[in-house]
Amino acid sequence: MSIDTTALRQSWPRPSFPRPIVIIGAGGIVTDAHLPAYRLANLPVAGVYDLDAERTRTVATQWNTRGFESLDQAIATPDAVFDLALPPGAHLDVLPKLPDGAAVLLQKPMGRDLVEATAILELCRAKSLKAAVNFQLRFSPMMLAVADALARGWLGRLIDVEVHLNLVTPWHLFPFLVGMPRVEIAVHSIHYLDTLRALLGNPTGVHARTLGHPSTDLAQTRTSALFDFAPDQRVTFSINHNHDFGRRFQDASFRFEGTDGAAMVKLGLLLNYPEGESDELWITRKGDDWTQVPLQGRWFPHAFIGTMSNLQRYAAGEDAALISSVEDAWHTMALAEAAFESAAKPATPVKAKP
Repeated sequence: MSIDTTALRQSWPRPSFPRPIVIIGAGGIVTDAHLPAYRLANLPVAGVYDLDAERTRTVATQWNTRGFESLDQAIATPDAVFDLALPPGAHLDVLPKLPDGAAVLLQKPMGRDLVEATAILELCRAKSLKAAVNFQLRFSPMMLAVADALARGWLGRLIDVEVHLNLVTPWHLFPFLVGMPRVEIAVHSIHYLDTLRALLGNPTGVHARTLGHPSTDLAQTRTSALFDFAPDQRVTFSINHNHDFGRRFQDASFRFEGTDGAAMVKLGLLLNYPEGESDELWITRKGDDWTQVPLQGRWFPHAFIGTMSNLQRYAAGEDAALISSVEDAWHTMALAEAAFESAAKPATPVKAKP
């Protein structure tokens, strides 16, 4: 291949002087991704707090950190960066209690709907919080590399993007989703919405359908969507979390096609989640063979290093921009809201035979 794929950027710089991280919430995502990421990156964790005292003690013991006895005790940690690993409906309960001007990373999504996202945005503005949302897929090694390849002009201008999932997701690992009116787009495909925005900008519209499946009580586990970007760009989703017929035809991928080249991403994490398989990235240019890019890490936990590093570096003045700020994340929430609104509308009727 005529390009050096090993030169692609795959990680975010670490903060020069990392501040102590206080984790509020101790669910599975904390032990699967947050804590492994911070340990891997040598980012100091001051402690963890959860409403479930037993859960707090278990996680604190397992990870050799402090278990706070109350939220007030956790928030009182000097010079802390707050990592709110909470269900979306809990952010507005905790944010008002944080010190004005604090640095805070909110677990995605940014509230349960656009109304809550707007309230979170206004609250962060009022308290002058340096606040980001943990839309971490764009910080994964594979997606940072895709973004770098696009910036280098290797693919030309993107004209066709497809997100395709056909697999089994163990929804029982996320009991807080039971009873929620918005599930698939709000807590899963929102990662893909955010990544599309990171690479293509904001779309002008969306056509979507999202629905459940007879095998589950969750409100939605399947989504199809078509997004309006530039007139010659076709961007589409096909998401099915219920393909329970063995591994052979399961798939989790992004396909990027440009005027000069293409890239294929395998989201290995989602295949046999949470153990997962290896992530993969393949790139080609017109007239060249496909080349696999050696990846320097995985979506989990490495992407979580990026979101926290960018927040800390921004708070310290080392990064000029807060990449997943609440100001930016609001647009991802607006896109999710538009998708749900589209899904609630009837399709264009087919004319009956005269």
